Amino acid sequence: MIERYSRPETASIWELENKYRCWLDVELAVCSAHNSLGNIPDEDFKVIQEKAGFDIKRIDEIEAEVKHDIIAFLTSVAEYVGGPSRYIHMGMTSSDVLDTALALQLKQANAIIERDIRDVIDSVTQKAIEHKDTVCIGRSHGIHAEPTTFGHKMCVWLDIMQRNLQRFRAASEEIRVGMISGPVGTYSNITPEIEEMACRELGLKPANVSTQVIQRDLHANYMQILALIATTIEQFCVELRHLQRTEVLEVEEGFSKGQKGSSAMPHKKNPISGENLTGLARLIRANALAALENIPLWHERDISHSSVERVIFPDSTVLMNYMLNRFKTLVDNLQVYPENMKRNTRLYGGVIYSQKVMLALCNKGVLREDAYRLVQENAHKAWNTPEGDFKANLYKDSRITEKLSREEIEKCFEPGEYLGNISGIYERLGV
Repeated sequence: MIERYSRPETASIWELENKYRCWLDVELAVCSAHNSLGNIPDEDFKVIQEKAGFDIKRIDEIEAEVKHDIIAFLTSVAEYVGGPSRYIHMGMTSSDVLDTALALQLKQANAIIERDIRDVIDSVTQKAIEHKDTVCIGRSHGIHAEPTTFGHKMCVWLDIMQRNLQRFRAASEEIRVGMISGPVGTYSNITPEIEEMACRELGLKPANVSTQVIQRDLHANYMQILALIATTIEQFCVELRHLQRTEVLEVEEGFSKGQKGSSAMPHKKNPISGENLTGLARLIRANALAALENIPLWHERDISHSSVERVIFPDSTVLMNYMLNRFKTLVDNLQVYPENMKRNTRLYGGVIYSQKVMLALCNKGVLREDAYRLVQENAHKAWNTPEGDFKANLYKDSRITEKLSREEIEKCFEPGEYLGNISGIYERLGV
């Protein structure tokens, strides 16, 4: 089982030390561009490179007085650098640093999240291979439908996760955007060339056009993709939670030695990971809505988005990192019970094979409407009756037996008759 309170890898990305490091990286990349263009003398740039640093406690002290985080940060940096600090932040505005540094933090988080998605894909693929031929009941509307395989369920998840990977890569690339364009985005005291050079050094793309901020539709789209991934994880967990219900019991979450399910009932083994992940998906969806609300800002900028983003980006990327790892562990440790799956396919004498019987009658010349009525009548006699036996009912019905031999009826109850095309699905997915 996963450590319930283990610290997600992405958490350190949003700590003050890394945040200010990213701010400093942006400032140094701009200084490097200025130096390359002759705007900062070599000797001064060398001092900046060698001495630039910051002190978190000192930044807090200064911010308490000036009530401005970027100014507090720059003042702390200047105390390290000395005279050449006059070149730092030259021609820039606060959001040039904030938005570009945010892109750096997201770039760091995205590398971790993409790895996690690939890891989940690997785990689901393994389960799909392992249970390709594990027959279980398919359900529609929550009601028994026709046979499928547990591997086929895993193939559905695999297909979704492969799309999630594609979507996430596209969103990660779209959000990999920096901006060094001045107070309203017009490069009034800095040039597009400096922006291009600085962004290149940082591994970012310059925004095509910006105001005082990078436009928040980019960030909102990114957050929608995180919400979509979280929601598909919830989709998988809802399925597993149903399959773990006592009266179904086709799978169970891994239950470690010494683990306890209930403070009151010693017999309990609960789907706690699936429930936990279901709840966390709600948080990420809520954050995605907040990101949409951040798009309409006043004119070239207001800061109504800023307070929101200090919460939703750290929370959502950390939660995404955690959810993917916890879900991978859930899949890896999942207990699958093929015999219980077979048992459920045989309930009420195998009523799930009704369509095969109907089609067999049709092939003998019976009108579909008549075949449907005959089969439904025998199925419903068995349905929800403890001793109900659909197959036995068929053998007792002369209207059926005069059309179908015993061998023909038995063939209708063979799961393989339903599953002959499963291998083709695996081939489509490259499994």
